[in-house]
Amino acid sequence: MGEAKEVDLPHIGRGFTTRAVHAGERPRRLEFTPTVTPIYPSVSYLADDPETQDAVFGGEREGYVYTRHGNPTTRALEIAVAALEETEDAVAFGSGMGALLAAILNEVQAGQRIVASRDLYGATQALLGNVFATLGVKTTFVDILDRDEVARVLAEIRPRILLFETISNPLVRVADIPALVAIARRSRVKTIIDNTFATPLLVNPARFGVDTVVHSTTKYLGGHGDATGGVVATTRERALEIGELTKLTGAVLGPFEAWLTLRGVKTLSLRMQRQCENAAALAAWLSQHPRIARVYYPGHDERGETAQVFNNDLRGGIVAFDIAEAGREEVFCFLRALRICLPVTTLGDVYTMVLYPAVSTHRTLSPQERAGAGIGDGLVRLSAGIEDVADLIEDLDRALAIR
Repeated sequence: MGEAKEVDLPHIGRGFTTRAVHAGERPRRLEFTPTVTPIYPSVSYLADDPETQDAVFGGEREGYVYTRHGNPTTRALEIAVAALEETEDAVAFGSGMGALLAAILNEVQAGQRIVASRDLYGATQALLGNVFATLGVKTTFVDILDRDEVARVLAEIRPRILLFETISNPLVRVADIPALVAIARRSRVKTIIDNTFATPLLVNPARFGVDTVVHSTTKYLGGHGDATGGVVATTRERALEIGELTKLTGAVLGPFEAWLTLRGVKTLSLRMQRQCENAAALAAWLSQHPRIARVYYPGHDERGETAQVFNNDLRGGIVAFDIAEAGREEVFCFLRALRICLPVTTLGDVYTMVLYPAVSTHRTLSPQERAGAGIGDGLVRLSAGIEDVADLIEDLDRALAIR
């Protein structure tokens, strides 16, 4: 046996417990750069001197002092999303709803108004009706595809925000973003868009002048069903304002979730290509099935003016369909019969997933409100995964045959 080597650790002390706490931490100089962004779970950060810490706290220089104020792993994700969305900056949150809440809250005050698409994610509608309404911010819902109605309502009530989705949830209707931005600007209205369904691979709303872009990174950006998160992509000035909100509300994205999401972003284009191809194939097959009354997919009845919003010929991974003469029990029977498609309440994963909006995403709405939004009792939403499409068709065919 060789002689024991004495380790000289004067800067951390010689006591066992002291060494256990401090050894290996806070390396001062690294002569290498990790290929992949590390996870930085540290709550706090040391500065070389109090003056530097003061400058970081005051926003006079970049750096980190406390993870609620910023984290290197989370910051790497923000930079990546801003680059993909072609915005100046981005701010990450603990969930998509947290991101949307901050984006709206940054723009409105009590007494101001919001105009929003009638065809919105149910939780978004609930946020507007149950939270912002109690803060004195009233929302008027419009048919976002009716440009005349949108222009008339904006001119009449002069809202602070026009809120809509690139591809709506769950009826996958595509918004005419350039036209809506032009209408909003005439009335000096800010635009906020949820780009979750499209992702920046398909659509970049900022190219058309949208002020703020929101994502649930839980979905396609993360893409593996293992990290909840959200992000707001916008101008540098607005990102600073929203960042101040995160410091006060604490709705920050944790470094581990940020790392998982950043890893997912690296394969977004590969996954999304396959998911869109599968969705298009399933939409075509479903449209010929005798038990399906209607199929909703952007490529089916696309208008020329909405086609221009897409960066390529991909139209998303979401398909919705009405099972003919079906209600709750018939849809439940269909869901129970599935073997490969997973009946879960999310989307954008590598797995194919199906969801019943009436009891999940739009559960908080009354039957009348759901009907007004076009959400029937037989409507099913499918998020295509990356499996072999022939297996997905066989699974759906078998489940639809069971009554």
